[in-house]
Amino acid sequence: FFRMRRVARLLSPRSKMALIGALDQGTTSTRFLIYDEKLNILASHQMEHAQITPQAGWLEHDPQELVANSVACIEGAVNSLGKRKDDIKAIGITNQRETTILWDKHTGAPLYNAIVWSDGRTGDIVESFTAKLGSKDALRQLCGLPLSTYFGAIKVRWLIDNVPDVKEAIQDGRCMFGTVDSWLLYNLTGRTVHATDVTNASRTMMMNINTCYWDKELCEILGVTGITLPEIRSNSEIFGEMANGILQGVPIAGIIGDQQAATVGQACFKIGQAKNTYGTGCFLLVNTGTTIVQSKHGLLTTPCYKIGNQATVYALEGAIANAGNTVQWLRDNLGFFKEAPEIEALAADAQDTGGVIFVPALSGLYAPYWRSDARGTILGLTQFSNKAHICRATLQGVCYMTREVLEAMVLDSGHALANLAVDGGMSRNNLMMQMQADTLGVPVVRAANPESTSMGCTVMAGLAVGIWKDTDEVASTVAGGGAGKWWEPLTTCEERDAEFSIWKKAVMKSFASCSQ
Repeated sequence: FFRMRRVARLLSPRSKMALIGALDQGTTSTRFLIYDEKLNILASHQMEHAQITPQAGWLEHDPQELVANSVACIEGAVNSLGKRKDDIKAIGITNQRETTILWDKHTGAPLYNAIVWSDGRTGDIVESFTAKLGSKDALRQLCGLPLSTYFGAIKVRWLIDNVPDVKEAIQDGRCMFGTVDSWLLYNLTGRTVHATDVTNASRTMMMNINTCYWDKELCEILGVTGITLPEIRSNSEIFGEMANGILQGVPIAGIIGDQQAATVGQACFKIGQAKNTYGTGCFLLVNTGTTIVQSKHGLLTTPCYKIGNQATVYALEGAIANAGNTVQWLRDNLGFFKEAPEIEALAADAQDTGGVIFVPALSGLYAPYWRSDARGTILGLTQFSNKAHICRATLQGVCYMTREVLEAMVLDSGHALANLAVDGGMSRNNLMMQMQADTLGVPVVRAANPESTSMGCTVMAGLAVGIWKDTDEVASTVAGGGAGKWWEPLTTCEERDAEFSIWKKAVMKSFASCSQ
């Protein structure tokens, strides 16, 4: 009744164009953007948060800082908007997906820091389960995922085994679980709503991919019982209202994981449409419709989106652990440049990589290998090699990893890709996008508005409150934003394949380097 009444009020006639807020909580920063009905950005505010690294290969975030920054970003963007605060009719949330938080039901306080999606501390747990179950793919038919350090239940298992406060909270029945969206929703609604959506729930290994409900068998196999799990809902419905602050009373009407959000933001609503997001990592998704396609080539089977009571739309996903964070590593650890965008000009100083190959497995390799023991590997260095060659090899390495995922996607789906839609920070690198087209042998097209992730959660919230009637209207609105930029491949098939075969040999070296 609450949801129906709320939608009815929001659908009442209005004289001004409605606005939608998008809370985009990412790996390195939080942003709040305000969109109008034509998906133009009117205001935004962004804040970075601390990257906590207690040990090599570990990465944590402070859950309280994520909430505080979210509130500050909302206030900053709304204040910069001016007098149109009351035109904001809904808020959508998108987030880093697998990052895991446990908190106390009575106090609302975190029981430990958030363990980030790329954190690699759980390698031994993965190997133990793999040996016990006989294969990393033993649970794929149930959850669509391989056993990996990447996913939430494995992180929860580590917390149970290693954090006394967590074990005690479970024994007392007061341990609550959530991905970042659940944690933010819980806090923004004044600790009244404990819920998540199908896309985020699917990244935990605890949700049944066929039913989109929590699966008792999976939880028992992985040893993560006794924890209060959030209610799984669709991506587009009213979850609750902002309890406090400058937008008090505004409904939170859409939640969707960041990579699925980017797929929606690129208007990939038809079967076979695909996008690649170049962010901290790199994530390629292809829409498979309402059909669940179980990958046989190292990809992930995942919900793409679910709008209200409509059937769940699924996708195949190829996840790459290291992309933009590799550029940050060159900047922060090696001091190659002061600002990340400078890598384009530096890489352009070299006509090619000079024989240098960089496998950027700084957090292991995800799809299609799923080797958490792989290590970043630079090969082919000579006295001739310089920073420009290494920078170009870095960009080329991300392009090669994208080709690996795309080839697996073609094998699983049986359909070749006509072109690749791209977004994310690294997609602004024109040199890299040409390299990507040359590596793939298909055109690469960058959206006119590269902010596809925040746009995706905006769309989910807008559909829930009637700003758009359906995905066809959304697709038309996205197309109305103008044409993107295209890059056609400039290499021959023989050239591409010869270079790619050398890359494949380098990947094998990244496995060997960690055991010698």
